[in-house]
Amino acid sequence: MKNRNQKKSDICPTKIKTMKKILLMSVLGLFLFSCSNSEKNMTVTGNVKGLKKGTLYLQQLKDTILVTLDSLEVKGNGTFSFETELESPDMFYLYLTKKDYNDINDRIRFFGEPGAITINTSWDNFETDAKINGSKSNDIYQEYLKGMSRFNTKSLSILQARFDPKFQNDSIALDSLVKLSDKNLYRSYAYALNFALNNKESFVAPYIAVNEVPDANVKYLDSINSVLPSDVANSKYGKDLKKHLEEIKAEKE
Repeated sequence: MKNRNQKKSDICPTKIKTMKKILLMSVLGLFLFSCSNSEKNMTVTGNVKGLKKGTLYLQQLKDTILVTLDSLEVKGNGTFSFETELESPDMFYLYLTKKDYNDINDRIRFFGEPGAITINTSWDNFETDAKINGSKSNDIYQEYLKGMSRFNTKSLSILQARFDPKFQNDSIALDSLVKLSDKNLYRSYAYALNFALNNKESFVAPYIAVNEVPDANVKYLDSINSVLPSDVANSKYGKDLKKHLEEIKAEKE
């Protein structure tokens, strides 16, 4: 009897130690898994001033199709929160159905990345009043759009002039406008390519190359691709740029 008790006392501490070890490893595994996921999560929160009723959608382009990742029905309070997992910074859209029978000014485009992002705006000027904070990629993208706006304004001005009746029967004036339009387009491409090169460490660089100026001279696109750091080159748009260049070069062979 005494020997049995002695044997039991020898075994029990060992089992307890083993169970503690297993439990510790399980907790550690869950902690590491949680940390790994949190590094890829993007949380988008904010407020739509004046919004009493409507539905907000968090959307993303997948294979040229706009896909809804999550939605939220708003009733009486414009506060919202979305969370999604992403592999690398990407372009997202916050869409609001206002039921005002007007599709203009209903969608906010922003460059999302892992972490907390806040978007505050208003119901009546949903897109134009948007203030976005928390995404370095989006800050750079907005800087790009600000610079590009002058070329877009110039392009619109030239287009309006071409439809002006006083130019319709003046071939010399029309030819001058065409040349002016081509020059403006060339300058806008030069700006986009230089911006991408000067911001090569940003995930926005390959996005601009492959989505804004995909038909630019291949040597310029190649120069952007060659200077991207590994994390940017292995991102969604970095891979898209590499694939785009491979397809262009294959067509020329």
